[in-house]
Amino acid sequence: MTKQEAEKRILKLREIINDYRYHYHVLDESIMSEAAADSLKHELSTLEAEYPELITPDSPTQRVAGRPLDKFEKVKHEKRMISLADVFSREEVLDWISRNEKLVPGGKIKEFFTDIKMDGLACSLKYKDGILVQAATRGDGLVGEDVTLNIKTIQNIPLRIGGKTSFEGPKTWASAPERPEEEVLPSTVEVRGEVIIFKKDFEKLAGEFANPRNLAAGSIRQLDPKIAASRPLRFIAYDLVKPNLPTHEEAYKMLRALGFQTSNEDRVFSADDQKALFEYIDNLDEYRKSLPFNTDGMVIKINDRKVYDDLGIVGKTPRGAVAFKFPAEEATTKVKDIVISIGRTGAATPVALFDPVVVAGTTVRHASLHNADEIERLDVRIGDTVIIYKAGDIIPQVKEVLLTLRPEESEKFDFEKALKKQYPELEFERPEGEAVYRVKNETSDFILKRAIEYYASKPALNIEGLGEKNVVALVDSGLVKSIADLYALKVSEIAKLERFGELSAKNLVEAIEKSKNPPLNKFITALGIRHVGAQTAVSLARKFGDLEKLKNATGDDLLSVDDIGEVVAESILAWFSDEDNLKLLDDLAALGMKPKEETNVELPLSNKSYVVTGTLASMGREEAEDKLRALGATVTSSVTKTTTALITGEKPGKSKTDKADKLGIGRLNEAEFLKLINI
Repeated sequence: MTKQEAEKRILKLREIINDYRYHYHVLDESIMSEAAADSLKHELSTLEAEYPELITPDSPTQRVAGRPLDKFEKVKHEKRMISLADVFSREEVLDWISRNEKLVPGGKIKEFFTDIKMDGLACSLKYKDGILVQAATRGDGLVGEDVTLNIKTIQNIPLRIGGKTSFEGPKTWASAPERPEEEVLPSTVEVRGEVIIFKKDFEKLAGEFANPRNLAAGSIRQLDPKIAASRPLRFIAYDLVKPNLPTHEEAYKMLRALGFQTSNEDRVFSADDQKALFEYIDNLDEYRKSLPFNTDGMVIKINDRKVYDDLGIVGKTPRGAVAFKFPAEEATTKVKDIVISIGRTGAATPVALFDPVVVAGTTVRHASLHNADEIERLDVRIGDTVIIYKAGDIIPQVKEVLLTLRPEESEKFDFEKALKKQYPELEFERPEGEAVYRVKNETSDFILKRAIEYYASKPALNIEGLGEKNVVALVDSGLVKSIADLYALKVSEIAKLERFGELSAKNLVEAIEKSKNPPLNKFITALGIRHVGAQTAVSLARKFGDLEKLKNATGDDLLSVDDIGEVVAESILAWFSDEDNLKLLDDLAALGMKPKEETNVELPLSNKSYVVTGTLASMGREEAEDKLRALGATVTSSVTKTTTALITGEKPGKSKTDKADKLGIGRLNEAEFLKLINI
């Protein structure tokens, strides 16, 4: 095939592949088998490899970029990306209409435009001369992050708009129907929408992530585009910023004409027929359960874009639009306990633990009570029956206590007494004017540094190169703001720090990467859950087998584990009830952390208990203890009547040997120990 023939073939292949992509990923219909489409993509890749000068940015082969980024670049939005004010009732919608009618010339609004409110990550796409050149997150509304490489991996986003296509549907601007699309398409087009995951696609990943929104947002904010490419992400367009068409209705028509997927739930209502608008809202609350995506409300806008723009913005929200939020689904349950979690900033957050109950399609076991003032306001007590709901269909909250069902023996929750019971060795203070108790004399950076040091220590993940001084350097530089940030570190970033060179930075990144698939017990240890040491972590790993089961364990489940009492159980429940901790687990999973599942098999040293004392010539004490635990043994720090044997190296502890002799506990020297573990 000559170059000229290859060029013609490439253009034809791109056209049919783009047509397939549009029908499959936008219209949810197939015009050919997936195998046939893959064959065409392979032919296109082969031809472009032979003639690389024929590759263009809009080619289907350019959807997945290979090399990860070092960091996201900042992008200043030409037009601010705004949030919408929430309304929750018919009365609030009527008030919004009334306020705007006073500001609109002539006092008359003609039409309202509505669309379902997407629950995802807002992004802006910019096209130059029809080619996608930039994608940015909302950020603070004024400045976002450049996520172009990740966005290009989403299959239902066109890399090129305008020109000739075989797409079905309108091919002209709604405002200029007599002119063909390619003649009036401006040089710059900006489209805004939400990156989401359909419910059916999220269900296939059940147990791996908290909810579709978090997964979608986390996927786009990864530095490696391959992570985004591996997730079933979709882009649902909701606005055409450039050019600014006369109405929102026309903008949606054009979005679909250009090949973008919309919710297909957009409607136009006459301002003279508010009854129809509210009937639609009422029906949609029930109908939304059958939609393929999650939503918690409906956007209502003034359809006329000039009127909408002229009304302006108040604070961060436009006057011309509101988000009507549907009532969150509610349920009742009993408060089994109230535990206190110490977050990454040292804040003490009370958490109510419930009898498991299903709310908005998911099982809820706990909810934050926020602070002592909120407990006082609700007057919530252990044993109370409460109404809970999901704010934004995601975060469980306690709405109210059903006082008529309160047990007679209930007592007011004493926050300070509970702090002393659960954290006897810590001091707390409540600064004047604040509602939150915090650990006294400990800054958030100090807590983070200590957490990372323990995470990387030998009893935990044993990450070489993450000692105290290096941890301080990473945190103080701003490169690491959470444990999860360790797995996004780049050699080029670390090498710039004073303590590092190119080689040491490379070694550290490799050591961190190697820690992504640790034994479950080591990962549990690394989390730094109070009162959960190496041996308790082993017991938890053997009992529950995987992290998800441990995360969902009830108090009774935990108390059934050997050596776990009420204090330890409360500490574990508190840790897995803290929203910051759950986000950390989600972030780690998104970055590739996958602890090995524990298989429940009978091991050679099951039901045996050992104590190690003195110095071993063949290995360190921690390594020796790990080898014993790997064979099923329990390893403790003190000799008791249940100890199977005392393993002694050089210069053993006298108190341990004396106690063993007194209790008639046998000893094993190093040679006997090595034989025991088959070395």
